[in-house]
Amino acid sequence: MTDKELSEQLLVLLGGRENITANAACMTRLRVGVVDMSRVNVDAIKELDGVMGVVIDETMQIVLGPGKVNKVLEEFSQLTGIPKGMSDEDASSAAAENKAAQKAKYSQKPVQAFLKKIANIFVALLPGIIAAGLINGICNVINVTSGNAFAGVWWYQGIRSMGWALFAYLPILVGYNAAREFGGSASLGGIAGMMCIANAAMPLLAAGAADPEKAILLPLTNAVYNPAAGGMIAALIAGAFFAFIEKKIRKVMPNILDTFITPLLVLIVGSFAMILVIQPVGAWLTQGIFFVLQFVYDKMGVIGGYILSAGFLPLVSVGLHQALTPIHALLNDPTGPTQGVNYLLPILMMAGGGQVGAGFALYSKSKNKKLKKFVAESIPVGILGVGEPMMYAVTLPLVRPFVTACLGAGFGGILASLFHIGTVSQGVSGLFGLLIVVPGQQLTYVIAMLVAYLGGFVLTWFFGVDEKRINEFYGE
Repeated sequence: MTDKELSEQLLVLLGGRENITANAACMTRLRVGVVDMSRVNVDAIKELDGVMGVVIDETMQIVLGPGKVNKVLEEFSQLTGIPKGMSDEDASSAAAENKAAQKAKYSQKPVQAFLKKIANIFVALLPGIIAAGLINGICNVINVTSGNAFAGVWWYQGIRSMGWALFAYLPILVGYNAAREFGGSASLGGIAGMMCIANAAMPLLAAGAADPEKAILLPLTNAVYNPAAGGMIAALIAGAFFAFIEKKIRKVMPNILDTFITPLLVLIVGSFAMILVIQPVGAWLTQGIFFVLQFVYDKMGVIGGYILSAGFLPLVSVGLHQALTPIHALLNDPTGPTQGVNYLLPILMMAGGGQVGAGFALYSKSKNKKLKKFVAESIPVGILGVGEPMMYAVTLPLVRPFVTACLGAGFGGILASLFHIGTVSQGVSGLFGLLIVVPGQQLTYVIAMLVAYLGGFVLTWFFGVDEKRINEFYGE
């Protein structure tokens, strides 16, 4: 469907020319003032090819996407005979609208929808993961520098226990949230998570703990059950599986028996799946994740650092970055192979630096006042680590500066890899990243980030500023 054809159909479905009082465009939406909403066929508008969504507010807001909305407005304004205009908005609202349009493209796709569920499992856990990671990192530094002088101090060890507890029992919380997110009973998912924690008192392990010769061996593997091998990944899979079989059982279970028999069957069936399948699969996936990360980080070196930081924001733009959420939690586990130091996150954090550098280049070189306004509002929060305004209101809609920003960020990723910068937690970026960087690495982190700024600036200055495209998108 051409832009003119879409405009003609929109005019009809909006009630005709006499029902239109105004037409304007923002970053992604065609805003139309209407006289009588009862004459507007909202459902039919939503079904039109090219329409991503409809928002009914003081005006009819039809989400068409960046670039597309301006072309449709041009045609629509000619049909209505009403002068077009741009609404007065700031970078935050523009970014929110553009992000909504971007999500509308991808959120219904199976992969993105699934990864969104995975991310949701961990979002509620982030405050605890961040705090516990900081406690573990800071206490490790104190122990080394003081020669473990606080080993017998009750309040210090009490604080350390808080940091230890989160990661020791994290599988319980992951299983609990996974079952809930996938539509099952959270408590059953929590029990699945408990099966991923090593405890000598567990009946399956107790005999072997008392006498190794009496250890219970599992069929197929002829090995002792190893609850910690799959850890958090196994808990995630188990929580989702428990929710799946619970929903299947409830469909056929008589109501009078449902409350008692359904959860019982979930745990019985789930125990076999947990011990024989899920735990081994979780262990295999965990080992595979660390193998891939080690290959990229150690074997590919600076090339791996460049690829990771340059490719991160494209993943964010389509929602695939959510797959990294459980990986960050794995890396910040003090009992894991990296002893709680996350070497992946600092490399990915450089992506935001490339965006900030691109923003400085656009502000310096472009003459478009609206663009300069958006960039001026986006840079300060971008420096602090909030990149959405810059990405969704400025670089991504213009495309070319988004590409140059990502490529420029890769140079910061190279230094983050060379310096072996790590974080003890997650949840923040930009300047606030200094709070979670391994103590003693703050200076190298700043140097790497400045290089990401410079890379984004230089590449955008020479290759990313298209004044014609800027004026078409933001208006002259």
